[in-house]
Amino acid sequence: MLGRGIEGRSLPSLCSKREAVSKNGAYQAQALRAKRFIIKKKGLRKAGVNGPRASSGGYGYLLEPLWWVGMLTMIIGEISNFVAYIYAPAVLVTPLGALSIIVSAVLAHFMLKEKLQKMGMLGCLLCIVGSTIIVLHAPEERSISSVEEIWEFATQPAFLLYTASAIATALVLILYCAPRYGQTNIIVYIGICSVIGSLTVMSIKAIGIAIKLTLEGTNQAKYFQTWIFAMVAITCIIIQLNYLNMALDTFNTAIVSPIYYALFTSFTILASAIMFKDYSGQSASSIASELCGFITVLSGTAVLHSTRDPETPLITDLYTPLSPKVSWYIQGNGELWKQKDEDESSPSFITILRQDYFK
Repeated sequence: MLGRGIEGRSLPSLCSKREAVSKNGAYQAQALRAKRFIIKKKGLRKAGVNGPRASSGGYGYLLEPLWWVGMLTMIIGEISNFVAYIYAPAVLVTPLGALSIIVSAVLAHFMLKEKLQKMGMLGCLLCIVGSTIIVLHAPEERSISSVEEIWEFATQPAFLLYTASAIATALVLILYCAPRYGQTNIIVYIGICSVIGSLTVMSIKAIGIAIKLTLEGTNQAKYFQTWIFAMVAITCIIIQLNYLNMALDTFNTAIVSPIYYALFTSFTILASAIMFKDYSGQSASSIASELCGFITVLSGTAVLHSTRDPETPLITDLYTPLSPKVSWYIQGNGELWKQKDEDESSPSFITILRQDYFK
């Protein structure tokens, strides 16, 4: 039993060179991704001391060296992830992002002083178990001979409908929800990153396959589709980075990481299943096992998130920060009197009834 893999494949076939490269690349990418979250968070904090925060639309972090160290770490991690996407399906590579949540939580505990409590260990264990199940039951990579074949996948009606829905959702979040609820609802910024991120992964995978085929001797740069995928990838990456910076600057890293993982992975698996038909030819038991593994990982992220103390978001309401605090006092004769913070208090006022704010 231990000598055989899923669907009757032998153990050597599961541990082939391609799969080893893709899995190692994914593992390295997730470790570096976790580090970039922490380093960029520290950079954003330092930049926010001397100027407008990223969550308020500021770009002072671009002058902060520590933030660029985080960016360099991210680039190295994404290169490893890029290699993994070339040789393995997205439904295998993306869920392994759970490893970055574990590393991120541990590093945040020591570097950002965001306390990791004991129950968080259970969440980490669930993430590891779920990731292992996904790896064991992941589908094999489809053989693709040219970028034109990928273009056919991308222009099929089902994926075009998904793309249109993703863009429409992102526009609503960016134009309507972000200005109103972005500072108080973490789903807004993370939702933008996740929806756009699923399109990024599909484009990156297409570019990676094109590069691999070109290195093997079949030039893919001559096809206009390759450059369209490249432009889509660049555009989506810029949007992701912008709103991920806003999310990291506004909310606790321990909250951003698991929610981003859950949404990003869900949308990416859905996009990959529609575009590349990853589950075509798999048995029902393998698909069920993968879903159970993914649910186990989501459960782990939920447990890990529930054990962390949330960071109070920065309030940017137009009136609240400028509103004076008013204290209500009772005088010796029983009459109520209210006083603003800037008013000098009178010794005859002896009892505080309540405090409120003008809005």
